[in-house]
Amino acid sequence: MIYYSSYCKHLVAVDCIIFGFDQEKINILLHKRKFEPYKGNWSLFGGFLNEKENLDAAAVRILNSLTGFTNIYLEQLFTYGNVDRDSERVISVAYYALIKTDQYSSFEGGEYDAVWFPLEELPELILDHNIMVNKALRRLRRKASSEPIGFELLPDKFSLPRLQRLYEAIYGEDFDKRNFRKKILSMGLLEKLNEKDKTESKKGAFLFRFDKDKYDELIGKGEGFEL
Repeated sequence: MIYYSSYCKHLVAVDCIIFGFDQEKINILLHKRKFEPYKGNWSLFGGFLNEKENLDAAAVRILNSLTGFTNIYLEQLFTYGNVDRDSERVISVAYYALIKTDQYSSFEGGEYDAVWFPLEELPELILDHNIMVNKALRRLRRKASSEPIGFELLPDKFSLPRLQRLYEAIYGEDFDKRNFRKKILSMGLLEKLNEKDKTESKKGAFLFRFDKDKYDELIGKGEGFEL
């Protein structure tokens, strides 16, 4: 029996805000739309929900088919449903993703050409995509202060200067070097390696690795990450 046949049916889209860190700046991955409406304009990556598909699966599928990305941090952000947000009645569920750009610097195999844009140079996007980006950035800043999601934007091995630059890029402000290091090391979540990054100086800086087991242990004690 069909219970809801008398009600309106609407299209449901999934749009993804993809953050990356190029060791200096936070960037957003965009593409020029190749179909109408809004053909040729800058857009987030998105697509429509299939009939027998849940939202998280749709977000994973869309990201993979358009960029080739797999196994990345992905979180539902917000649902946008203004009646006039698109040329037809389309409800969009936005997600944001955090990727390691050292692993995803090129996008061969995806259906669309992708371009990284620094946040400060973001072009005008179609529909309400600029609003989505701004909300995703606010969510990223809020969560980065209380959860170690920032490490999702770094290579598996990183130096403390690189880690500090990441958080400065997320928050758009400079941190005191001594205070930042003291705070981040006091949590006991970083494993110091017997390796150095010598790309910026002959002396080099020791590399570290985020220890998820220690973080899980910290959470189990009722404590947490606080930057």
